[in-house]
Amino acid sequence: MGPGALDKVLKQIHIQQDDRLIISLDNFEDAAVLKNPEGMELVQSVDFFTPIVNDPFKFGEIAVANSLSDIYAMGGEPYSAMNIVCFPAKKMDLNILGDILSGGYEKLKEAGAVLAGGHTVEDDEIKYGLAVTGIIKKEDVAQNSKAGAGDLLILTKPIGTGILATGVKARWENFQELEHEVYVWASKLNKYGAEAIRRFHIKGATDITGFGLGGHLLEMAKASNKEIEIWSDKIPIMNRAYELAAIGLVPEGSHLNKNFCQKQIEISNTVDPVLVDIIFDAQTSGGLVLSVPENIAQDVAEFLKEKGDMACVIGIVKERKTEVFLKIK
Repeated sequence: MGPGALDKVLKQIHIQQDDRLIISLDNFEDAAVLKNPEGMELVQSVDFFTPIVNDPFKFGEIAVANSLSDIYAMGGEPYSAMNIVCFPAKKMDLNILGDILSGGYEKLKEAGAVLAGGHTVEDDEIKYGLAVTGIIKKEDVAQNSKAGAGDLLILTKPIGTGILATGVKARWENFQELEHEVYVWASKLNKYGAEAIRRFHIKGATDITGFGLGGHLLEMAKASNKEIEIWSDKIPIMNRAYELAAIGLVPEGSHLNKNFCQKQIEISNTVDPVLVDIIFDAQTSGGLVLSVPENIAQDVAEFLKEKGDMACVIGIVKERKTEVFLKIK
């Protein structure tokens, strides 16, 4: 994208000065220089994707919330971020790109991180996300490999974004309602889940994204060498996700998730097959699953609810005695 077009877009974003930036990209420097928080470790991640809602500002918010989730899943606090943008600048109104970046910047401010620059590529398909640096104290780090036997699993958002986004793309009946439901949950930051990790010294956690709830819990079970049992009737589901899944409006990626995992999972014959499809639905900007010792699970749930988050106990971690890592009951 040419410098003139980029300059026009950046003028739409009212970027605030931030003391963490020693040298910014205002004068077209090649890189930014930031102050290093003393006594903190760095957590780094990168993610970007194509739009799942029609409103560009809301897409920007969702893309940033999604990009920050890997930092939150380890208990980190987002510190700085770089925009990653692909946009058809010669074919599409640049105001759309301005709206995307403005939405992203507002969500980044909500997270308390500084925007330190970015990179744009001219592409026929819109894509947006962030390269993120977070900070954390070494003793506060959570990992998907640290689920402990006896831990209860707490989920902080309902699932179903992949199914609802498929309905939006298909312009299904009342698709605006589906789009709003996706926006409400996918734009919600996982910051309080991360705060719970630090406050309660939780060691096992993961965020729920492209592999679906089932896929990410299988990863956690394998990484921890444990068996995870989840209770299908306790899993929160987004409005209308069951309705659409029941008529087969399930994205291909969700079927691929289930098929890839099936050799290492056991599904009770009493579980509704539609719920199984939803459990493996590929998520965008999903919630966190916290693996919490039973004696503090109620305190963690109350903390999350006080902050306005969901806190559903959906399963338990057990010692593994067979080749099965994940059981769905």
